[in-house]
Amino acid sequence: MKRFWRKPSRIVLIILAIILIFLGLRFFGPLKPEKPAPPEVSVVQPEINTVSASGKVEAKDVANLTFQTSGQLAWVGIKEGETVKKWQTIASLDKRELEKDLKKKLLAYMNERWDFEQSQDDYNVEGRQLEKVILSDAEKRILEKAQFDLDSAVLDVEIKDLTNKLATLVSPIEGILAHIDTPIAGVNITPATANFTIIDPASVYFKTSVDEADISKVQVGQEAKVTLDSYPDEVFGGKVQRIDFVASPTAGGGTAFGVVISLPENTNFKFKVGMNGDAEISVK
Repeated sequence: MKRFWRKPSRIVLIILAIILIFLGLRFFGPLKPEKPAPPEVSVVQPEINTVSASGKVEAKDVANLTFQTSGQLAWVGIKEGETVKKWQTIASLDKRELEKDLKKKLLAYMNERWDFEQSQDDYNVEGRQLEKVILSDAEKRILEKAQFDLDSAVLDVEIKDLTNKLATLVSPIEGILAHIDTPIAGVNITPATANFTIIDPASVYFKTSVDEADISKVQVGQEAKVTLDSYPDEVFGGKVQRIDFVASPTAGGGTAFGVVISLPENTNFKFKVGMNGDAEISVK
């Protein structure tokens, strides 16, 4: 009988333990670890520092053409504001006098040439080097002088020929004829009174001066915004292309460095040399 009661008592205890565990899990659930509080997140707007400076529109490709000699302006083939092609003829001087001067130099050269050849025959040199010919010092000096006179005559001819060629002005760049000092043919001019200025509108840029206190913040490649007085409602994007290595004085007695900022494509010649404006360079 004792065995009978002992065995069921164990079974009853096990069943009660299982029931208690089941009820505990049902009503209280398993112990769960507490979740950590989410980290606090703060949003910070990036600070963008800028450097502002005033300046104006300039052009990289500018050609100032002048004649190398005085004379009468015989022909002007273009007017101010017209488009010029590269290697296009712009104007020309009256070449009649220049051609006659060239002919005179050619005749002088022929005289010197004959004198030189005669001296070679007189001393039986026949084109040989003087070091290889037995001559006295006086004879060598005579032959050397004849050589010098001939070389001088050759240079005179070359100079007159060059002057003749330079009497015609040719544009080395493509652009616009921005200015003519003397646009009327038939007027006597000097190199100082006949200047032709040609500007390539595709090479314009914005040039500004940044104070030396801020120039350390400016670097090539930084973004910039340009506003021009001629277009107050527009903002033109650009980049810093160059920073001058040498400083220049300001009107107030300070020191500044030139900064070149690119401009968009110059469609319909919108940007003109000399336009004033301001630039804002993003330095951070």
